[in-house]
Amino acid sequence: MLLRAAGYRRRALLVGSGAHIEAVAHALTSGHQSPIELVGFISLTPRPDNGLRSLGGFRDLSAVLDRHRVQEVIIADPDFPQQHAVELVDRCHRRGVTVRIAPSTMEILMHRAEFVPGASVPLFELRPPVFDGFDFALKRSFDVLVSVLVLIVLAPLLAVIALAVSLSSRGPLIYRSIRPGIGGTPFACFKFRTMRTDAEQMQADLESLNEATGALFKIRQDPRLTPVGRLLRRYSLDELPQLANVVLGQMSLVGPRPPLAYEVEHYPPEAFERFAVKPGLTGLWQVSGRCELTFDEMIALDVDYARRRSLLLNLWILARTLPVVVLGRGAA
Repeated sequence: MLLRAAGYRRRALLVGSGAHIEAVAHALTSGHQSPIELVGFISLTPRPDNGLRSLGGFRDLSAVLDRHRVQEVIIADPDFPQQHAVELVDRCHRRGVTVRIAPSTMEILMHRAEFVPGASVPLFELRPPVFDGFDFALKRSFDVLVSVLVLIVLAPLLAVIALAVSLSSRGPLIYRSIRPGIGGTPFACFKFRTMRTDAEQMQADLESLNEATGALFKIRQDPRLTPVGRLLRRYSLDELPQLANVVLGQMSLVGPRPPLAYEVEHYPPEAFERFAVKPGLTGLWQVSGRCELTFDEMIALDVDYARRRSLLLNLWILARTLPVVVLGRGAA
């Protein structure tokens, strides 16, 4: 109240589509001594002529936040795309920018919403993720330090695996699988190749043997696996190149496993919340049954991690991962 009396105003950016942006902007600025200074808007559709300053499209979000010293972003669109939503929240919270949503916007992030009193329009604020500020810096430093140390210590083992993969069958040493990462942004997920080079073409002929549920495709005695690949899969050694993904900042040591693109097509709306965090080398469902879980159970565990993630939970998952991998529990 003292700040408002002194004339303090927050620099805000509206994000959404034409009609909704105009309506929310009018309501926000029509009150007496509005505490909000609208710097402009970013539209997901062709830029409307609404009397406000257009600052570009969604791809310009990061630059706009920095250039205009934005303090809060207000989502003014009931149909705001879910994948854009988690990416927007991540970009804003990394910069200390508050995110608020106008009524009738998405439900995907509403469990993180707290009512903001005293505004001319009833706004709901999205709480920052657990890993913010110092916690984020600590987690990132831990990810990089541990990944680099493991790569150095396991260098002889990695060389042996690389040689075995090269000699076992024709094809590339490293398989680059394009997976959706944080905010749904695709990246090349590194793995030691464990299958024949024509594995994807063979899958259609093997659909009748699928033992998994939902969008998953799993066969315990998958004929596409090479002998070396089967051993690597059992002990998750094929995943070791993803330590490089962690160093590059595309993944974390702990987080939801990066899904295949066709799996995402079968996601229920709430499942997209898993993209609010970086994918991980190991995660909650990897220490809770691995391939013995159903598709729905895996999704539920990923969403649960995204909602209650913490440094202590990460350490618990890492501690549980080693015995699960060494004993080969729940491996495909």
